[in-house]
Amino acid sequence: MSYFAADDRYETMTYRRAGRSGVRLPALSLGLWHNFGDGRPFERQRAIVRRAFDRGVTHIDLANNYGPPPGAAEETFGRLLATDLRPYRDELFVSTKAGYEMWAGPYGEWGSKKYLVASLDQSLRRLGLDYVDVFYSHRFDPDTPLEETMGALDAIVRSGKALYAGISNYTAEQTAQAARILRDLGTPLLLHQPSYSMLNRRIEHDRLLDTLAEAGAGCVAYSPLQQGLLTDRYLHGVPADSRVATSVFLNTSDLDDATMGRIRALDEIAAGRKQSLAQLALTWALRDERMTSLIIGASSVEQLDTNLDALHGAPLTGDELAAIDTVLVGG
Repeated sequence: MSYFAADDRYETMTYRRAGRSGVRLPALSLGLWHNFGDGRPFERQRAIVRRAFDRGVTHIDLANNYGPPPGAAEETFGRLLATDLRPYRDELFVSTKAGYEMWAGPYGEWGSKKYLVASLDQSLRRLGLDYVDVFYSHRFDPDTPLEETMGALDAIVRSGKALYAGISNYTAEQTAQAARILRDLGTPLLLHQPSYSMLNRRIEHDRLLDTLAEAGAGCVAYSPLQQGLLTDRYLHGVPADSRVATSVFLNTSDLDDATMGRIRALDEIAAGRKQSLAQLALTWALRDERMTSLIIGASSVEQLDTNLDALHGAPLTGDELAAIDTVLVGG
């Protein structure tokens, strides 16, 4: 069955500029980290991506190791591009990354030029694309000179295999150094992708948004729902199919009494706003205009729609922000 995108797909989505660039991204982007590997029904994956695009989500976030197994998410999205989205390629902003282990040996992970260039070539084959819109160094490599890693990103952009350069999981200090190197090479840093949520505020303590503003770069945060903790998923126990039960990224120790107390208190604040807990968490993480976009996952169209509806909620008031801070850090 042929796919024709919704005519009104740009009417309700909010777009934010990435730093001082010409790029504008949807306030909520779709990440294919967990739900687009093998073992997931393809038609469900297709329905999620179609619905996201129909609602103005133009940014699709990938990495070489997303699956499982590694590479599977790129293959899935490549299939969707071939069957559904090819006519809309120029409306899409597709990102991928390299930094974590993909193959055996000394050139299969981290930040060498050898690895980054080879990994992107493999990603492009899986995606069926000539280029991606942004290519990220997925993590800082303490053993490779930053000049080599950033030089590889510069060379990749100049080759036409990526339009922009990005970094992920770098500290503010590392980010400032990377941005200086890229600026001197003539390929400005476009985006940084850190982890950020109500329960993980490290980038605030590191003043990363200040660093990015000085560099003219944008910020696209992942895990704004803290791997599902900031949803109603665990308010009444641990479901058998939840990430706590099935994933290495969460375990039962993450659901200690103190954390669950905060989550229940936040849920009460959300209810007072007529929002779900997830919607409150997304609204909160977008409260600073320097946050370009948040990456959300989705295991169903219904979950996707609920999270996207967070953009229709009222801005948080000063009293609500104070109440949230009291829950998170104490009054």
